[in-house]
Amino acid sequence: MPQVPLAERIRPKTLSEFRGQKKLVGPGKPISLMIENDALSSFILWGPPGTGKTTLAKIISETTQSEFHQLNAVDAGVKEVRATIATAKINKESFKKRTILFIDEIHRFNKAQQDALLSAVESGLIILIGATTENPSFEVIPALRSRARVYVLDELTKQDLIEIIDFTISNDEFLKSFEINNIEKEYLIYVSGGDARTLLNILESAVVQQMNSKEIIIDKKNIDNILQQKNVLYDKNGEEHYNIISAFIKSLRGSDPDAALYWMARMLEGGEDPKFIARRMLVLASEDIGNASPNALVIAEATFSAIEKIGMPEARIILAQCVTYLASQPKSNASYSAIESAYEDARKGEQEPVPLHLRNAPTKLMK
Repeated sequence: MPQVPLAERIRPKTLSEFRGQKKLVGPGKPISLMIENDALSSFILWGPPGTGKTTLAKIISETTQSEFHQLNAVDAGVKEVRATIATAKINKESFKKRTILFIDEIHRFNKAQQDALLSAVESGLIILIGATTENPSFEVIPALRSRARVYVLDELTKQDLIEIIDFTISNDEFLKSFEINNIEKEYLIYVSGGDARTLLNILESAVVQQMNSKEIIIDKKNIDNILQQKNVLYDKNGEEHYNIISAFIKSLRGSDPDAALYWMARMLEGGEDPKFIARRMLVLASEDIGNASPNALVIAEATFSAIEKIGMPEARIILAQCVTYLASQPKSNASYSAIESAYEDARKGEQEPVPLHLRNAPTKLMK
């Protein structure tokens, strides 16, 4: 049995093997042209998990004449960024060679870490390729965002995923050694949530589970058995994602700190971005607590700022402090109700004129 996961074994090495994102990699499209001409500029790939962000970077690494470096923002920091920049200077001065830096999950970099990239990106010393599942408008600092184009990757279509399944079964040496029949492709696509990596992991697990059988059947029963064994508790793009967020918010709203901490732990353990949780608490502090405890918004804002600077795993402690504080505060949705009522009135047909005593009066006559 191979030690390398199926998703990595079958990862496309050329654009001809790549599936989906035709608006970016189809003939004459921007990323396709950059790869064909080896004329890259800095850009950020934004899209859901399993849509090809890392794969596109890998394809570039296989085709470019530039030196390619890769960092993962989860375990890298300013030290690694500066080391890459130092290498880029040597490449430029001694070998007249460009340097590409691919940063996976760039949204995990805090402001200071992103700031370390600015000068090198602006001068062209490094060509930055960032990959993120989060909105760059919120997660990438404006100065860096203005120096890199943002390309949005769409969820893979049903046809894209069917082609990935067919390509995988036909080309992976391990899977080719089995007789695989009766693949319920549509159900496999459904439970993977459109994530190609998840789909391939489930497919491989279903095959491994039946390795000693003459015929391997990948039907709903076997797929469900795999999912049960894997104990999938939290899928950032699936229905359970929204169920757990809902449970978290309702626990805060219901003044149950223990329950709120439990649901937050489920999210963090499942790989949720701490800043997503902090943003939800910012909204709740105003929407559900409001002027019943105005300091709640201050605490929530301080929490968001702190976890941007600290990061995981210590950020969980800061989040926990905010959770217990918000859950213990008196609740009032008066601000939310008031602004909704005001919007409702403003949207009604007739627009009332501003009363004279409330109008701007720049001259004595108007006063």
